[in-house]
Amino acid sequence: MKRRGVLVTAIMAIVGAAIVVAWNRLVPSAAATIPTARVQRGAVQLKVFTTGELRAARSAQILAPPIGGALQVVNIAPSGGWVSSGDVVVEFDPSDQEFALEQARFDLLQAEQDIVKAEAQDAVQAAEDELLLVHQRFEVRRAELDAEGNELLSAIDAKKNLMLLDEARQQLAQVENDARSHGDTSRAATAVLVEKKNKAQLSVQVAQRNIDNLRIRAPFDGVVVLRENTNAFGGPLFFGMPIPDYRPGDTAFSGQTLADVVDTSRVEVSAKVPEGDRANVAAGQPTDVTMDALPGVTLRGSVRAISNVAGRNPFGNDPIRQFDVLFDVTGLGPRVRPGITAQLAIAGATLNDAIYVPRQAVFENGGRSVVYVRSGAGFDAKEVHVRARTDSFAVVENVEPGVEVALVDPRAPGARPKSGPPAPAGQRASR
Repeated sequence: MKRRGVLVTAIMAIVGAAIVVAWNRLVPSAAATIPTARVQRGAVQLKVFTTGELRAARSAQILAPPIGGALQVVNIAPSGGWVSSGDVVVEFDPSDQEFALEQARFDLLQAEQDIVKAEAQDAVQAAEDELLLVHQRFEVRRAELDAEGNELLSAIDAKKNLMLLDEARQQLAQVENDARSHGDTSRAATAVLVEKKNKAQLSVQVAQRNIDNLRIRAPFDGVVVLRENTNAFGGPLFFGMPIPDYRPGDTAFSGQTLADVVDTSRVEVSAKVPEGDRANVAAGQPTDVTMDALPGVTLRGSVRAISNVAGRNPFGNDPIRQFDVLFDVTGLGPRVRPGITAQLAIAGATLNDAIYVPRQAVFENGGRSVVYVRSGAGFDAKEVHVRARTDSFAVVENVEPGVEVALVDPRAPGARPKSGPPAPAGQRASR
């Protein structure tokens, strides 16, 4: 009986061991379930991927002219329409300025007539003054002749002649002063009238220029983009309220922007790259550009300029600094308009004989970049220096080619199997 019990125990132990071995064969270990890749050596092209927006390299605002008062739109080009250089984009009602022009012309004509009248009066006054001067000079000369014969006259008559001569000379001086005064007054009055004429002439020019400015023309060929008329409702605006574009009949005030003329012959792409990719971007690098507006089409472009100063998003919490980049793009068709989103692939330098791993194989651990190298049934963390990154690979140092690295963090809870092998028969709970 005792021998039989020993035999049963031995059989149960053998069965339990067989179950454990079978389970270990059927269920892989934690290290076996973690995806891995091998460290490679070779040439790596540093490509930087980003998203940008098309914008016109040249555009012009269509502003309401600096004319006092409200201006009513009588004609405006449709949004999205094409205009050539010199075409009228916006036209305002010229009624008020035409009235001002007629009033200025009337004032100018009146001023010219006043000048002619004043000049005629001045000529008459000058002739009268000249006649008085001639007459008074004659009186002086006659008095002088009478005084020359005083030796033949009595003392009383001689004194009388001298008094008459002195009186004639005084009258001549008075006439000369009056003539000079009349001339000064005439010249001053004429100057006032000339100034009035110049003012009226300037008013004519201003009114005519205002009328010309009421027809705003395109400075170059391009597409019209109308602005929203924030004065359309004549009151405060509320969030979500639809605001219509400017249209005929609307009112605008001096300096308000009604539309933009966009030069589509030269469109650039504005984008941002994170500071980690800044070292891989330089002016002149070729760039592939794709966009939803041209499905299946890849355009060629190049980096025109990249900013030297990084900035953060002022409305977000993203701590990564971004650098502004401008791209030139060729081959844009008429369907492409500013505002379209573009996907960009910047072809950077090629690193020959580089050691690289999949990008997801590099992890941050305590502020260090590490890879997890397979060591037996587990993984060991190994610090590496990341030289560069692409969308798929990370070029690293301090790791040997050919070693196996983890593609997921082996420390993560989901990296290990949750279920274990069944307990041996001898260790199961009895019922």
